[in-house]
Amino acid sequence: NEYKSYLSMPPKKQEKPSKGGKDKAMKPKSGGGKAKKKKWSKGKTRDKLNNAPLFDKSTYAKLYDEVPKYKLITPSIVSERLKVRGSLARFGLEELQKKGLIKLIDKHGSQVIYTRNANAEDSAE
Repeated sequence: NEYKSYLSMPPKKQEKPSKGGKDKAMKPKSGGGKAKKKKWSKGKTRDKLNNAPLFDKSTYAKLYDEVPKYKLITPSIVSERLKVRGSLARFGLEELQKKGLIKLIDKHGSQVIYTRNANAEDSAE
């Protein structure tokens, strides 16, 4: 019995908080303890583009009126400005080129670059 009393630890002494209220600042922060688990961010979210899958009358008119006046014409620019899908912009630009309203500069892989046709600009004025 005497041997067990040596092994057991004495009860912890609780310090009485002083009335000044300064002991909170003086008290050292506990070194251990469970740290908050890192929350993974969901990443940057982009707004979903709601581009039209088909030309409506107003967009088709814009394709013929505005696009031939752009200095640099690519399917991505047309898709962004007219709010149509990229595949639709590509077909629209091919149509404009066949009619001679725009001029092909370079076709490399999937990137196609057109410019306004100087002859069409002169004949329009």
